[in-house]
Amino acid sequence: MRSEQKGSRLLRRALAGTPVENSPVTHVADRPARPARTTEWPEWVPHRAVEAFRKRGTERPWTHQVEGAEAVHRGEHAVVATGTASGKSLVYQLPVLTELLENPKSTALYLAPTKALAADQLRALTELDLPGIRPAQYDGDTPRVERDWIREHSRWIYSNPDMLHFSLLPGHERWAHFFRRLTHVVIDECHTYRGVFGSHVALLLRRLRRIARRYGADPVFVLASATVADPADLAERLTGAPCRAITEDGSPRGARTIAFWEPPLLEEITGENGAPVRRAAGSEAARVLTELVIEDARTLAFIRSRRGVEVAALQARRALSEVDPELGSKVAAYRGGYLPEDRRELERSLMDGELRAVATTNALELGVDISGLDAVVVAGYPGTLASFWQQAGRAGRDGDGALVLFVARDDPLDTFLVHHPDSVLERPVEATVLDPTNPYVLEPHLACASAELPLDEESLELFGGAPARRSVEALAAEGVLRRRPRGWFWTSRERPHPNVELRGSGGPPIAVVEGDSGRMLGTVDQDSAPSTVHPGAVYLHRGESFVVDELDLESAIALVHAEDPDWTTSPRNTIDIAVLGTAERHDTGAGVTVCLGEVEVTSQVIGYLRKRPSGEVLDQVPLDLPAQTLRTRAVWYTVGDELLVGSAPGGAGLEPARIPGALHAAEHAAIGLLPLFATCDRWDIGGVSTALHADTGEATVFVHDGHPGGAGFADRGFAALVPWLAATREAIASCDCPAGCPSCVQSPKCGNGNEPLDKAGAVAVLDAVSTVLGDGFDGSGGPPSRAQG
Repeated sequence: MRSEQKGSRLLRRALAGTPVENSPVTHVADRPARPARTTEWPEWVPHRAVEAFRKRGTERPWTHQVEGAEAVHRGEHAVVATGTASGKSLVYQLPVLTELLENPKSTALYLAPTKALAADQLRALTELDLPGIRPAQYDGDTPRVERDWIREHSRWIYSNPDMLHFSLLPGHERWAHFFRRLTHVVIDECHTYRGVFGSHVALLLRRLRRIARRYGADPVFVLASATVADPADLAERLTGAPCRAITEDGSPRGARTIAFWEPPLLEEITGENGAPVRRAAGSEAARVLTELVIEDARTLAFIRSRRGVEVAALQARRALSEVDPELGSKVAAYRGGYLPEDRRELERSLMDGELRAVATTNALELGVDISGLDAVVVAGYPGTLASFWQQAGRAGRDGDGALVLFVARDDPLDTFLVHHPDSVLERPVEATVLDPTNPYVLEPHLACASAELPLDEESLELFGGAPARRSVEALAAEGVLRRRPRGWFWTSRERPHPNVELRGSGGPPIAVVEGDSGRMLGTVDQDSAPSTVHPGAVYLHRGESFVVDELDLESAIALVHAEDPDWTTSPRNTIDIAVLGTAERHDTGAGVTVCLGEVEVTSQVIGYLRKRPSGEVLDQVPLDLPAQTLRTRAVWYTVGDELLVGSAPGGAGLEPARIPGALHAAEHAAIGLLPLFATCDRWDIGGVSTALHADTGEATVFVHDGHPGGAGFADRGFAALVPWLAATREAIASCDCPAGCPSCVQSPKCGNGNEPLDKAGAVAVLDAVSTVLGDGFDGSGGPPSRAQG
């Protein structure tokens, strides 16, 4: 069957047994195939390298590969931003290998956001079998006995930002010969470096440039990403150096069928407060996986949560075992938190085809380059268009046709997207948000930089100029740094690096340990531990179910025991918010004020609900866990009493008793829709609403960043407020439920059990606010479309 028809055939299989009149598919789009555009190998590439690539199957390079390689060979910093599976690796491999082959003393560094991606790229390079390169992977899984050999002999090191921060830079004296000869630095999948993590990496790369200069090197940076809105701008913000963008894609692309799927309502089940419940996206994904494995289609299913991954894989295995006992073993779960040996085993099974289907978190959004995938199921919008297309791009990576199936969760944004497919298919990917001047990120990196080498005026310019100077002065006032004639010096004998977490704001990860055996199952982030491994929580690991007995945050350990209960757990928390300062303020003079500023958020997990898999609530169990405090950025709007209760044209006309529920519903939906306008996920942000806030004196809705100091998401919300609130209103009003459900105003992370909520009241409030704001308000200082990225 021709590749153009393959995706449609697989979609029909996924719909097996579903009556046409009850089809969950809301939209189908067919993307045509695209032919390849090739060119000649550059003359400067050594013959032995060309022959190695030809033996591996690359007879002629694609046009964008040569364009990018030529720029890097000339010494230009470059970013290649072409489609998934477009051979971006060759862009940096050609100039780097040429340098390493022609100059036996040169070295290179490759950085990836995941260990799996670095391992996969190293595997591809090793297959070329070129002499004298001695490539090696250097990360947290590298045995101690191998690390000394790598430091002394490897010429191309494959690592990640974490190892650069914790090992290479603080120990740069031991790596002096490597840094002295460093000619190229590769930053793969650069679109993943967003928000606070991206800000950390941007400062880390400035520290790397500084250390390289210390040893007389000035490496060329090569960045790669399949999904980024403004690659040149992102690359410059990450590296601090101008970069040339390569965007014309000469690679072939197989035809793809992209289908949007809304799970059906479960008529026999109601959720919280009697709200209708849809079949879970993970359960739909498990059913689709089952059908596609029977069809012998190689499939990845991306599922939002670690628990959801485990449950979906378990459901698919059980269903397949009823068809054929051997088929159940063809499905597995893959997620973060697994031990290294478990990850390696699963990756091997994926590569050699033992597994036909894998349910995974975004841990496989990047990483192992699995060729020949027939289908990808995206169960739940991954938070950004960049991630969606990255996941979708895993299908058809050998140029063959494929199916991409987007299954909506019971969530306002997912519901909006399956009924507005152009918001996925026609919108450009978001501009990547990061802020290296965030003092909560900048100060720790300046402390690390000063411990590596004393800071001088030239260093401060590299780290951002005036913001860096203010941060250094603050550190000096605290006694952390000391000013001397040659610059600012680190004052402690202990290095600051271990206290700086690149990927989160909390401390070390929490180890999940089986109490009876002492077996370590995996890890969870410290920030999320109170809500995921609190006492009584159900924890899933590779198809096994455990219940948490004890959580010790100080010792960073959660003790669990094996148990398979017929219920799940959902945390409940309280949240309070205080305004610390207002950076931007827009007062309409007609009852609505919009602000952007600094806030302090205090949250505490106070209990959890036990639920049946159907959603039925069994009981609520209290907990006594410490409160967590977060200073961050927020966008908020206030609504005057006259506008809320007034019945005149433009007023919301609400009874006072309905106001808390209306604001609460509007807040939930706004959190769900912000990812349309900012490069974030709903779990990156939070919110608070109140009928009377102590600091504003009025009814107020807050949406705040979930990271210390902010990550730029609230700023994007302020800039895009009018279209953001319009989309929020549309998502609520277009939902078919009578009084509010998870598809519109209920939130899976609500600390108040989704009470009170007033769906109709939220529409009235948003109508009133939007009428007052009109199209004139634009927090970005330009047209609203700019803020949408």
